[in-house]
Amino acid sequence: MRLTKLFTKTSKTAPAGETSKNAQLLTRAGYIHKEMAGVYAYLPLGIRVIENIKQIVREEMNAIDGQELIMTALQPNDLWEATDRWDKSKVDIWFKTELAAGGEVGLAPTHEEPITNMLRRFVSSYKDLPINVYQFETKFRNELRAKSGIMRGREFLMKDLYSFSRSQEEHDAYYEKAAAAYTRVFERLEIGDDTYKTFASGGVFSKFSHEYQTLLPVGEDTIYMNADKSIAINEEVFNDEVIAEFGAKREDFTAHTAAEVGNIFTLGQKYSEPLGLEFTGEDGLRRFVCMGCYGIGITRCMGVIAEKFADDKGLVWPEAVAPFKYYLVAIGEAGAKVADELYDAHPDLFLYDDRDARVGEKFADSELLGIPYRVVISDKTLEGSQVELTTRRTGDTKLLTLDEFRATLGE
Repeated sequence: MRLTKLFTKTSKTAPAGETSKNAQLLTRAGYIHKEMAGVYAYLPLGIRVIENIKQIVREEMNAIDGQELIMTALQPNDLWEATDRWDKSKVDIWFKTELAAGGEVGLAPTHEEPITNMLRRFVSSYKDLPINVYQFETKFRNELRAKSGIMRGREFLMKDLYSFSRSQEEHDAYYEKAAAAYTRVFERLEIGDDTYKTFASGGVFSKFSHEYQTLLPVGEDTIYMNADKSIAINEEVFNDEVIAEFGAKREDFTAHTAAEVGNIFTLGQKYSEPLGLEFTGEDGLRRFVCMGCYGIGITRCMGVIAEKFADDKGLVWPEAVAPFKYYLVAIGEAGAKVADELYDAHPDLFLYDDRDARVGEKFADSELLGIPYRVVISDKTLEGSQVELTTRRTGDTKLLTLDEFRATLGE
């Protein structure tokens, strides 16, 4: 991407009324645009970050036999009435609207009901199971407060996976596989060292669940952890009964602020029974399918990463999710010629600042945008057939020969 072709522009000031650091920086850098509280548009650079996060999640879900699909956002009321989740007194985050032809529909906050109903077409025998399906889907939740930028949205992108098993034992085995896959996802996003599997409430889904909580000063959750951080419990369920189940004491724990980036739930027959998803077992008896669900907030992860790694100069993207690996700056006529050649050979690697702007402005924007490496090719460096490479996270700068740098691009 050449910056002269990119319609977005950076800004030195944060948008009025935006209090969260992630939204301030992402807006200033041109990754997102705020439509209203809790609702953001994702611009070209933002989409590249999202797609990188999605691809990491996709690879790990495929590795545990997940099959990708896309369900609909519009939801009929009858399925949700069957599970007693249509009434706002039971689920208070619905967005609902009237059809012109009559009747009420909702914008899906989650997809247990429709995906269970769909599986009725394909499951009749134990031979049809297990099935594990997932999607990347926009969810809609009528949150009372949305003040944490893209970490708490009324419209947001989520990966939700649903498992359908023949027995509790089969489900439990898959649950552990999913938990291990989540650990790998967060490690690859470079937030794994500060992300903990946390015992939590199941909310409207089940009695208990596990959340994946990333320690973050501006997180909306409080979790309690023991000294070696091997046990984490959400404040909502931090009581003597739960503590005793871990063989611990209340005084063993200290409170930490965290942001939830994922969750996994055991659903049992909570949805398969009222919606009639059953199968014939090997013994000829009919049984309801045992279910689980597993969510990762894609846009929330983007916000958490932005918050966690940013410094006083701007964003600092991990290489795995950055929109581009290199921010390319040319100085002088000879520098521009070589920079053009490098860009033309590897356009997907470079965000090329080819603007007619001051060098200081280009350097400031490279730091605000958070691209992992800045490459400067100037008439001066080319005197020694070299380029200057600066690592965004550490600020370390070194000189490489042009041939050495070209070799890293080939790798």
